[in-house]
Amino acid sequence: MSRTALAIVAVIVVAVVATIGAIVLTTARSEPAAAPANGTRVAFYGDSYTLGTGASAKSQRWSTVICTQRGWSEFNHSTNGLGFINNRAALRIDEPGQVIDDRPDIVFVTMGLNDNFSYDTAAKQIHAQIGTDLRRLRNALPDARLVVVEPFWYTDERPTSLGVIIGWVEAAASEVGADYIPGASRWIAHHPEWMASDGLHPNDAGYAEMARRMDVELSKLGL
Repeated sequence: MSRTALAIVAVIVVAVVATIGAIVLTTARSEPAAAPANGTRVAFYGDSYTLGTGASAKSQRWSTVICTQRGWSEFNHSTNGLGFINNRAALRIDEPGQVIDDRPDIVFVTMGLNDNFSYDTAAKQIHAQIGTDLRRLRNALPDARLVVVEPFWYTDERPTSLGVIIGWVEAAASEVGADYIPGASRWIAHHPEWMASDGLHPNDAGYAEMARRMDVELSKLGL
């Protein structure tokens, strides 16, 4: 084979190897870095934003990202459309009961978004149920770390009900001695590129941002 031909083959091989390397790196970066499992059981009481609706895979939702990063075992019972009151009777789902049955070391409560859609007809019930649920979790799991997150939100417009519900959730968290993470209702505001095609839920980029913000807040709490 001539020197020219050998040179061409060498260039092609280098290009192929570089391309494969780039693909491998890109794929690796799409998944959160996994920490060794440490036996910590973490349960989630949440809605579609914690279930991961809109993500391309469960591995992309914020709850799974933070659990993978920390070596936690995830127990995620989150349900589309569920609120402290919204759709609770219709769906006949007892998420707090499921969380209690998991016997977790840490509990995340990320509810309240969907209750904005029931606020006009059920404000008193929502207020009462927030306190009832948090007290139930605290009493049943006295040794668990309870982390209550400000209700998520999905549009730049913020209804009056959102601020009211956020206040109720924060007050109830304080009442039971839970850790409280503020500001979550604004984490994906003003970024339409972080929303899935349905316009209601985050996409992978949106969940990545939520995971990043949650990681910062959890680090402040020593978690």
